[in-house]
Amino acid sequence: MKIALGSDHAGYDLKEKVKGILIGGGHTVTDFGTDSKESCDYSDFALKVARAVASGESERGIAICWTGNGVTITTNKVKGIRATMAINPEMARLARQHNDSNILTLPSKYVNNNEIEEIVKVWLESEFESGRHRRRLAKIPDSGITE
Repeated sequence: MKIALGSDHAGYDLKEKVKGILIGGGHTVTDFGTDSKESCDYSDFALKVARAVASGESERGIAICWTGNGVTITTNKVKGIRATMAINPEMARLARQHNDSNILTLPSKYVNNNEIEEIVKVWLESEFESGRHRRRLAKIPDSGITE
């Protein structure tokens, strides 16, 4: 799978860890940065991830910042994006099953590093259940989902 990846300075270490997990799993990763811990704006990198997914350049995306809130807000402003935050594997699974999440957002401050591999793996492998969930998503403007 082609995955777009990006973070700000506060998410840099976690981004690098996630990149290793993705590459180790055989995925193709486009890393939109940042490339250091030097202070930068989460919105710059989150928008690059969201635009890559919305355009079809990448199949899914992962965006990371300190609390996860900034990248979640930013990515969801792009038409067709359904970004969801997960801090544990169950949230990641439900994000895919119920929300057809195409971008996973992660809070580097709150994610347990011992669970990050499982969170990413579960999110990538879980399937959208459709049905009543499709109907609900179709009611959200610009979600990219129709009934």
